[in-house]
Formats: sequence, structure tokens, C-alpha cells
Amino acid sequence: MPAARSTTPTSPADPLAHVAALPGVDAAVERARAAVDDLRGHRVLRRYGERVSSESALRGARASAALEGVDLPLDAVRRTVSAGGRLPEDGEPVVQGALRVATELGPLQATWSRAPLQVLARLHTLAASGLDDEAVLGRPRPSAATRLAAVGDLLTSPTSAPALVVAAVVHGEVAMIGAFSAGSGVVARAAARLTYVERGLDPDAVSVPEVGHVELGRVDYLDALRAYAEGGPDGIAAWVVHCAEAVVLGAREGVAVCEAIQRGS
Repeated sequence: MPAARSTTPTSPADPLAHVAALPGVDAAVERARAAVDDLRGHRVLRRYGERVSSESALRGARASAALEGVDLPLDAVRRTVSAGGRLPEDGEPVVQGALRVATELGPLQATWSRAPLQVLARLHTLAASGLDDEAVLGRPRPSAATRLAAVGDLLTSPTSAPALVVAAVVHGEVAMIGAFSAGSGVVARAAARLTYVERGLDPDAVSVPEVGHVELGRVDYLDALRAYAEGGPDGIAAWVVHCAEAVVLGAREGVAVCEAIQRGS
């Protein structure tokens, strides 16, 4: 993980706490938490929580593929999935991979906190099938293995950092190092979503942070990742704030899903 310096006292054994203490991060985290809390209080979720979560997964998968450069209309993806058909050939492997990942996130939640590297391998197998050679599915690139192991250590070590900070760092690390030869972006965003769920920011998976990243713009998303990769405090803080803004917009997308269900559409 890129080193970050802070003037706020933190434990040297808790590097994520240093990230949480960077200027602007705390306020951004609170905005994101408030937005998700507002969503979680929506009355539609009392009866239709599973339906909202399913729609969130579908929209998240489409958006994650869009961030990879394959931007298919949501209605087209929904109709194709409902009919059990095939997506357009030019976008099928990426979108299908993102959909497979979204489908399996629920069953993987219990394993995420204790065996994150195992989950990342599984996510890659799902995301990159049809994009990568079968022999490398689930295997990190040799040049990324050490860095990926460090991500696993971060996820299984105690931290005082909030869920959003943990998710942003995991997202940034997996995407930035190109952990796998294909599909690293989809895997990174799925890892972030698992972290939001498992660490209690969005335990019912009803927000759509991937849509938030799309709304902020693919170019801005990639620029924020590059700033994180440079490793300076300003770049790391900017990336975490960017992720927080995506969560705010993703919570609004969740509210829109709730309101559509309320209208009967």
C-alpha cells in the first residue's frame, strides 16, 4: 500500500488509520455514511429489501463493465438476463463476467473477512472467464503476488479505520497493481462492495457504488486511481474522497430503485 503520512497520532501497526486521518477523508466518510443511512431507512426496504438488493447487483454489474469500457444499456442487460439469452458479442465477456461476480457476492461474504485472497481468486475466475486463459484464472500475476498478499494482511488485521477507507484502499490496490492479467477492475470493485457489506456500511447491499463511479466519470475514476498509485498523501486522500463521493451517488441510486418499486414500475 502506498505510504501516507499524517500529523494525527495513529498506531504504526494500523496503516489504514493513517489513511483515515488524511485531510478531507473524515468529512467525506461521514457524508457517505449519512447517505447510506438515509437509504437504509427507506420504508420500501421493509418489504422489498431483497428485490432492491438484486436490482443493486444488476446495476452494479452493468456499471462495473462500463468502467471497463463496455457500456451497455441497463434495460438491454436486464432483458437479456431475464430471458436467459446472450448479450451483444462485442461486450459479452466483460458484462457476463461482471454479472457472474455480482451473482456470487452474497455467498462469498462469509469468507471475505477470513480468507480474502481465496475470495479474490474466485472473483477473478468469475470475472475473467472468456477473457483470459483458463490456466491463469484465479491466479495473480507473479509481479503482483506480494502486493496482493499485503492486501490480504490488511483485511485480516485489526484496524480503527472505517469501512469506506478499507474498501477504498482494497479497491485501489487490486485495480492499481493489475492483480490479474484480465478483469482486475471488476474484481477490485467487487472487493470494495464486499467490504462495504461485511464491515457494516451497507450490510444489505442496497446501494450501488459502481454507478456512483460511472456518474463521476470514467476518466475521473482512472485519474483518481492514478493519483492513488503515485502514493503521496494528497493522491491517496483524493482517491478515498472520490470513493466516498461514489458511495453518496450510489446511495442515491439505491433510493431511486426504492422509489421505482414504490411506484410499481
